[in-house]
Amino acid sequence: MDEIPSLSRKTHLLGTKIRNLRKRHHLTMKDLSVRCVQIDSEAAPSVSYISMIENGKRSPSEATLHVLAEVFQKEVSWFFDHANQPEAPAPAKKESGGISGIALEPGFLFSKEHLQIALPELLLQTGTTGRQFAHLLIRAHQEHNRNRFPDLERAAEEVGKKRFPISLEDVIDICKRLGLVIKWFDRPTDDVVDETGMQVKTAVRSFFEEPNVIYVNSIMRNHPDRLKYDLATHIGNRVLHSPTGSVTLNAAGHGLLEDVREDTYDSARSMSIDSQEILRAWQNFECSFFAGALLCPKVPFRQHLDRQAYSCSSAGDIGVSRSIMMRRMTSVARYPDWHYFDAYPPGKLKAIYRGNGIPLPLGSMRLTEDACQHWGIFRLLTTGANGPRAQISVMRVGNRHHIYASESVGVKDLAGNRHILCAGVDLNPALDNQGLDSAEIAGTLADVCARNGGVAPVPVGLKRPLRSVAKILNIGWIDTGIEAPTVLTCQRSSTCPRTPSCGGFERARSSPVDINRIRRQIVEETQ
Repeated sequence: MDEIPSLSRKTHLLGTKIRNLRKRHHLTMKDLSVRCVQIDSEAAPSVSYISMIENGKRSPSEATLHVLAEVFQKEVSWFFDHANQPEAPAPAKKESGGISGIALEPGFLFSKEHLQIALPELLLQTGTTGRQFAHLLIRAHQEHNRNRFPDLERAAEEVGKKRFPISLEDVIDICKRLGLVIKWFDRPTDDVVDETGMQVKTAVRSFFEEPNVIYVNSIMRNHPDRLKYDLATHIGNRVLHSPTGSVTLNAAGHGLLEDVREDTYDSARSMSIDSQEILRAWQNFECSFFAGALLCPKVPFRQHLDRQAYSCSSAGDIGVSRSIMMRRMTSVARYPDWHYFDAYPPGKLKAIYRGNGIPLPLGSMRLTEDACQHWGIFRLLTTGANGPRAQISVMRVGNRHHIYASESVGVKDLAGNRHILCAGVDLNPALDNQGLDSAEIAGTLADVCARNGGVAPVPVGLKRPLRSVAKILNIGWIDTGIEAPTVLTCQRSSTCPRTPSCGGFERARSSPVDINRIRRQIVEETQ
């Protein structure tokens, strides 16, 4: 008779299962330990031992596992790897939004030592640079925190005294107070080839040199809103990181000059992870966030947005660019389910924020020919219009449809490159907050669009709930979008929900192989 494998061979996912059960029942580790003591004080795990079990660092004894099973009213076999697990083995998040997580289980495969070896290999095989990986980490952290960084907000408010709107002269005075010296230089735009092979124009706007000099391109004199932002980033560098903390270079265009290094053409090195490079990328993000908070302090800026019904065209009234205004919306709005994109032609996403978890239309690290062209940002890119353009769209996310409202606008950067800014919200949570069935409303709207070639007016019966949440959120372009045709969108053209698809042909239906069925057939045939 074969020996029964030890628990450690059968319970690689046990830690995740216990953690999910504990959180589902709103128990702390201390609560769970106390409950176990009440059942069997000898076999009950301590708080620290529960932590090690959940993190995959320890495997419980059979007696301890029986106690845990008794607490959660599960069969002991339920905790084994082969048992079905209805709960998704994903790490808990503060709030939903952004990139969905996975549990790092089995824990022994996700050890720090293994990841240190596997990640560089993954980057090399996928062609992802260390800097791109750094920005992915920052975006995940940003979305996990819903773009709320109160320590950076406080630092900016202490420096700017919450002046709003803040003038260019005020920002220059702050520079002088911090001992920063501004020097001007003359340099035209540079023609560069970006990572996609496209020729683009790039302009160095400003950069910092130790110990206290800010070099600014003289073409910025004609753009006070952008000059204020650049100076604010350098102020952030001085306040947050000291003179030597961050490599602060601001450039226009998406052939970013700060990405160029001596080892750029050494693929093995440029696709490696440099901890200092990741730190610098994070510090640059902090400086950018600080700058937005300095120019648009939270409370007065939120009041401005409420008065203007979140109109991006009001950016000029407060002396900031539309880019700064639309990015700051995601940080200060009371409603958390926002997304923001900054897209360059033919389909490069330079900036991404997805607090509502909206699927990406394409990868930010790669261009793809498969992006759905019905997204508002791509419609403006292809038509050449500047907007602003409001749109209501419906897209299937997972097993349910979501209604998104967005406003897109075409602008030009300092180098003259045209790009599209887009800010939007997920209306499903707002509908649910009203006691409405967002899944039913979104599904009905998707069906109407599908029956009309992918574009259809919002039915009269659905306008009322949508207008209701537009009024509650006080976002004017939701109302504007309701009066325009609703668009059925998707994440990829290859999964187009329209019939016929946008490519003029029926999309191929996948036929996954059922390995269990094949196994059963083989067993039956050999009996």
